[in-house]
Formats: sequence, C-alpha cells, structure tokens
Amino acid sequence: MIVPALHNAVKGLLSRAGVDNPAGDTAEILCTVLECDRTQLIFRQGELPEALCEKALQMARRRAVGEPIQYVIGTWSFMGRDYKVGKGVLIPRDDTEVVVGEALRLIKSVPHPHIVDLCAGSGIIAITLYKELPGATVSAVEKSGEAFAYLAENAQLNQADIRLIHSGLEDCADSFADSSLDMIVSNPPYIRTDEIADLQSEVQYEPGLALDGGKSGYDFYEMILDLWSKKLKKGGFIAFEIGEGQFGYIAALLKDHGFADIVGYPDIQGITRAATATYTGQN
Repeated sequence: MIVPALHNAVKGLLSRAGVDNPAGDTAEILCTVLECDRTQLIFRQGELPEALCEKALQMARRRAVGEPIQYVIGTWSFMGRDYKVGKGVLIPRDDTEVVVGEALRLIKSVPHPHIVDLCAGSGIIAITLYKELPGATVSAVEKSGEAFAYLAENAQLNQADIRLIHSGLEDCADSFADSSLDMIVSNPPYIRTDEIADLQSEVQYEPGLALDGGKSGYDFYEMILDLWSKKLKKGGFIAFEIGEGQFGYIAALLKDHGFADIVGYPDIQGITRAATATYTGQN
C-alpha cells in the first residue's frame, strides 16, 4: 500500500467511527508508524511494507473504539518535551501548564530550591521543574505502580535526576523533615467520585486512582495540607492544579492551614486552574 492510500484508509476508519479529529489523529498515527514529522509525511509517497500498514490500521482500530490518541501512539508532548504515556497513567494536558508556569515564576528567585511533586503521575511537573531550574532538588511521589513505571521511564528519557518515591502521600511524609521544602506542587485527583461515570468515554480509559478525589473532590488537597504543610519552610510556596469551581473552598482550606497570598490563575478558557499560596508557618 502506498502512503496516500494508507492515509485514506486510516482517516476513513476514524471518520466512520465518529472520532472528533480524524485528520489530526491520522497524522499522529502515521507519523508515529513512519517515524517522521508532519512536514515529511506530506512528501512520503512510496510503497510501504505490509507490516507497517497493518500496524497503522491496528492503531486506528484502537482509536476508533475510543482509546485516547495519546495511549495509541504511546507518547505525548508537554511544554516542549516528550513523555511516554499509556494505560495506567494520566495523560498530560495543557491545563497543567498553568500550575507549572506559576510554580516556576514563584520559585525562580530561590537559590537551589528543594521541591516535591505530590501525585506525580507521568512526571511532567517534576521533570519540567528540574529541567527549568538549574540547581533544584526535585522529588516526585507516586503511589500507583503503573504510573510510577512511566515516571521512572520519563525521568530517564528526559535526563532528569529527580528523586523517585513509590509511595502513598500519607506513607512518606515523615521521610521529609519539617521546614525542609521550598515548594510543594501537586496535580492531585480532584473529580468527585459520583462524577467519574459521567466523564467523556476517552477519559474513562485513564486510571481512576488519578481522577477520583473522593466524595467531595477535595480529599487529596485536605490530606496534603494536613500532612505536608509543615514540611515547608516559612515563606515557602504551594502550587495546586484545581478543578473548575474549586478555588473558593481550596483558598479557605489554605488559609486555615497557615497560608497567605492565596491567588488563583485561569487557563485560556478563563477557568481557574491553579492556586498558589505562601506558607506563614502559623497553623
């Protein structure tokens, strides 16, 4: 099969399945299989081995039944770096750029900061902070065994010498001394348990452990603030990714745990997606 014919076959399969962006997903699949970028793909015209064609069609079939394109191709980009992703780990999203950007802005003036990323998942936050902050010491905590495997692989892929901790948040807090951290950053599970079943079909492929924030959606924020606040130095920072409509409660929670200068930051749609605060040491 020649490349244009394979392109049409893959796109047709995705279109018939009702995939939202069949052209874009077709390009992602073909670029992955042919190991080229989109510009190079335009000029590929030759005959392809049958094995490559079948690989592309098999990937298209997975996408056609609703599997996220990120899982299908096995990698995704976040803030200019590539990360391995697949079943068992949360997919990197542009929303997380808000909290990473604000974390970088807050911590950039601190020399050799010590930072911990809680609920680290694939490692996009911890790795970005490490790469963008020369001299930083970054630890990443992740409970899920499947997600931790991706975290370790992505740290190696991106040459990030971060401390990897395979543990629940409640089990490793005591391994960090009080007043030892300059920043805590986290994108914890924040969807209410009763809302999980109503999420888009693609999101249903993602691990429930990374989505389910408990009955209220705030379980992990409360746990982090209860167990980890005192790990911050006075004047240290916390940066959370948060869900739509959650800022008010989280701001009150932060205030109750000794934080000041509490600010919310919107994404490109105007939804408050990040909350940052400074620890006063008084809680």
